Amino acid sequence: MTYKHILVTVDLSEESRILIDKASALAKALDARLSFIHIDVNYAELYTGLIDVNLNETRHFSMENSRKHLQELSEYADYPVSHTLVGSGDLGHEICETISEFEIDLVVCGHHQDFWSKLLSSTKMLINCSPVDMLVIPLKED
Repeated sequence: MTYKHILVTVDLSEESRILIDKASALAKALDARLSFIHIDVNYAELYTGLIDVNLNETRHFSMENSRKHLQELSEYADYPVSHTLVGSGDLGHEICETISEFEIDLVVCGHHQDFWSKLLSSTKMLINCSPVDMLVIPLKED
């Protein structure tokens, strides 16, 4: 099967470069389009107690910061990047909407192999809901 549009899910850490290197090489070999996505955590849904912050201002700052980091990762890539996307909310829902809207046929994501990732893995969530093929790249702890 030849993939036409590869979506790389990044968490904006240095380890994202590992995913970008592999996805860029694959996209180059297949002459496929390459896009990046980062989903910001929806802070309002994580905390149910009283907090004294302006969530809209915090969310705006977080989204702008994410866009800046994605742009840097896009410039780092050794292949043209079609789209850099930032979303917020439920990871599975946002990724699945993006897959449909941008005609993605391969999702590349990383998986940390530590204790907490075995309990709280966002990759597992994606595997359970993704309608397209996935390439899961292990991100080993040093």
